[in-house]
Amino acid sequence: MRSGTADPQSEGDLALDLISTLQSQLLSLRNRVQELEAENAKLSSQISSCHCHKIREKLDSISLVQQSDELKPGGDETRKKKLKGKIPGTNMRTMNHISKRYVALKVMYFGPRFYGFASEAHMDPTVESEIFKALEKTWLAVGDKKELQYSRCGRTDKGVSSVGQVIALFLRSNLKEIGAREENSKEVVPEEQYEGEIDYMRVLNRVLPKDIRVMGWCPVPIGFHARFSCLSREYKYFFWRGNLNILAMESAGKKFVGEHDFRNFCKMDAVNVHNYRRHIISFEIAPTNNRYDGNQLWAIKIKGSAFLWHQVRCMVAVLFMIGQGLESPDVVDALLDTERTSRKPQYAMAPEIPLVLESCEFEGLKFICSSDAGQALRMHLENECRTYQLQAAIFHEALLSCLPSANSAEKQNSLNNGTIKKEAAHIDLMSRPTEPSYEERRAKFNSST
Repeated sequence: MRSGTADPQSEGDLALDLISTLQSQLLSLRNRVQELEAENAKLSSQISSCHCHKIREKLDSISLVQQSDELKPGGDETRKKKLKGKIPGTNMRTMNHISKRYVALKVMYFGPRFYGFASEAHMDPTVESEIFKALEKTWLAVGDKKELQYSRCGRTDKGVSSVGQVIALFLRSNLKEIGAREENSKEVVPEEQYEGEIDYMRVLNRVLPKDIRVMGWCPVPIGFHARFSCLSREYKYFFWRGNLNILAMESAGKKFVGEHDFRNFCKMDAVNVHNYRRHIISFEIAPTNNRYDGNQLWAIKIKGSAFLWHQVRCMVAVLFMIGQGLESPDVVDALLDTERTSRKPQYAMAPEIPLVLESCEFEGLKFICSSDAGQALRMHLENECRTYQLQAAIFHEALLSCLPSANSAEKQNSLNNGTIKKEAAHIDLMSRPTEPSYEERRAKFNSST
């Protein structure tokens, strides 16, 4: 072989080696492409299952259903199917980018089933807890109570009803531009800006219990607070006339009008309340149009700027004693004079069921109200009354079939033998044992902390 001349066999071997290397690299690249495609598919799957992504889809579907379900039969069922796949554990705070507006809602409810309005006592059900369940189901609420700037006008007791309770909070809105303007506004919103908005009443009433109805809604400025912006509240307490002395009750009730220290007409809260002076604007006793078995239903109407814990029920309890002739109307003067009567006499409050929060007054608010909501609650109450009357009739018949009728002589013997006890004699309010004074309660609280 001559020098400088390439060996043909060696060149062929080098070419084969090069081809083999290229084929190996190509195969490696193909495998890597397949791995990257698999990773890409996995990431796409994770993105499609992301909460934010699903939340956006759910909100879009809910908005579409709300806009269309009134135009087609079976809209409620369609909406339920859309909402059925709600994601558990979703944090509503991730939706802060969604348009919202500050809204006041007027709420009515029949109270006997609830442990009051507020949910802070950790007793269920409460009216407030049911409202927030409905807000969550309908995806109207965005965040917790603090983020929603939630406020309520009053905290009605267990069993108390209302036809005029008002709450305020941020709710999801269809109107992005208006919602954004309102967030920085402190003015009352013009009525024309209600148009095109979510029908908050219809959406919430579809999922609320039958004994709670949203009666109306109204856009409110950011500085609005359902409690502190309220000018006055009005309560009604219903009772059967019977043999009560209405004139004496009315004379005594007029003494409440004006500003007084009502510590002897409330359940004292020495920890949170330091001022027991309240202003009663008006007092009235009037008959209603309802009669039953020859007895007429009357109502005590009390309007004030604010009320203390159990104040109305304590006031009514004293008025009933006066109406029965057990106390003089002058006892109201004595109880309002806290220098003379520094400690509240012990007496039972009037029952809670007949008490109704009638209305809450605000300046400049114009609620869009629904007559359908009131009619729905009225029908629910009528059905409840029929059920109660049926149960009472059945129980009455059962008693008649198993209890022998007692003649007057047997009753007298039972009375003499102590089987039937005489009604306890009335003890004058000013002669009764008293509760601890505010100063004593406050000193006890300070010593324990």
